Amino acid sequence: MKFHVLTLFPEMIEQGLAPSIIGRAVEKNILSLNAVNIRDFSKEKHSKVDDYTYGGGAGMLLQAQPVFDAWKSVAGDRKVRTVYLTPQGTPFTQKLAAELAKEPELIFLCGHYEGIDERVLEEVVTDSVSIGDYVLTGGELPAMVMIDAIARLVPGVLGNDTSAEEESFFNDLLEYPQYSRPETWHEKKVPEVLLSGDHKKITKWRLERSIEKTKRVRPDLYAKYALKQEIIKKLSKAKRNHIHMIESLSRGLGEVLYYDNDALVIYDRGGETVMLHAGNDSVTEAMYHSIPKEAKLLLVTGAGMARQLEERGYVFICRCSQFLYTAKEPLPVKYKEIRPLTLQDLDYVEEHYDYEDRAYLTERLQAGMMYGAYHENRPVGFIGVHAEGSLGMLYVDPAYRRQGLAASLEAYLINRCIERGWTAYGHVINGNEESKRLQDKLGLYQASNDVYWLGTAEEA
Repeated sequence: MKFHVLTLFPEMIEQGLAPSIIGRAVEKNILSLNAVNIRDFSKEKHSKVDDYTYGGGAGMLLQAQPVFDAWKSVAGDRKVRTVYLTPQGTPFTQKLAAELAKEPELIFLCGHYEGIDERVLEEVVTDSVSIGDYVLTGGELPAMVMIDAIARLVPGVLGNDTSAEEESFFNDLLEYPQYSRPETWHEKKVPEVLLSGDHKKITKWRLERSIEKTKRVRPDLYAKYALKQEIIKKLSKAKRNHIHMIESLSRGLGEVLYYDNDALVIYDRGGETVMLHAGNDSVTEAMYHSIPKEAKLLLVTGAGMARQLEERGYVFICRCSQFLYTAKEPLPVKYKEIRPLTLQDLDYVEEHYDYEDRAYLTERLQAGMMYGAYHENRPVGFIGVHAEGSLGMLYVDPAYRRQGLAASLEAYLINRCIERGWTAYGHVINGNEESKRLQDKLGLYQASNDVYWLGTAEEA
């Protein structure tokens, strides 16, 4: 992942991040950090970049020209997500950090003095973000805070990709208390359960402590968590039909945008996917207006809802049967040479998977959510987990078909889901009988209700 910081103090960025985990990730080429001095693009004498504001007022303002030229030197003619650090922006959260971590490249624009000429902000900024309701002398510290929070979510930066999933704010819970040696310190002992070696009991204890701590310290977060649990419990009465929504909430991917008795709207910002359900198979005005404008895909659980959304301008993509694997036992995997794909396999995946968004495939590979079957150290097939949580992207080279390789790939991925505590599920387009036979062979259950995929005109 590439970070670019437009600043008047590039040495502050470089020196602030170099000694940290971020600096080590840069050395390993997992990340790149490019601090761009805005003064280098000044056309004024003595590299002046500021001037008085029109209309009067205290303080100086960064001029548009040097800021724009500095931005242009990085972005060129490309669309690069550009974050302006300002106390007037959207609050920075862990969810936003996770969303930004999926970008291949980010530009941070650091303001100074009284800010930056509004005209250049309108041209280059995609996100205005605040790290808190207070004013600093410049945007460098907020930029470093954001880079640290985002970078640690990039696979390979922490060295243990499960770390980021288990700590504070994941799924609206604060992190459980942790302990190290010695077992007794100041007459305080490590809880016995952590010494037991029983991983189920340890997991249960950690969840209980996380809930207890969140309820006590952050009742606002606990309220969000409790609402999700209430919804999950209700949806679980028809688990097969609602598994996509249950898993979205359980895995911390989706947030509840609307909930009123039998009407529900969930949004996964990372996957830009909205999931809608209503007991009466009808989209209310409140549900419709809760759909974010930036959402690209809609998953709907009723034919009536799908028709109503088509009438409102969304485009029908496909109708799918939903399959899920509910057993806790791992499946046998006959083909042994299966392992995670890397960015080196991007061209192979793009060539054989019918999806035009290279950035999406890049993000899936970076997230460690794609696996390949190899023969003589080259990939001969692959499978992955989509951004919204479903299994898919299954492909096998023609020369290796009819040998059980597809079954091995899916079984391998299902086992990885079981290890993470997920219920594996997937969507099979109606009419794809071969894929349905594969799901039956592996022991997946088919839901009684279909799922309808819709998109914006652009996506479809």
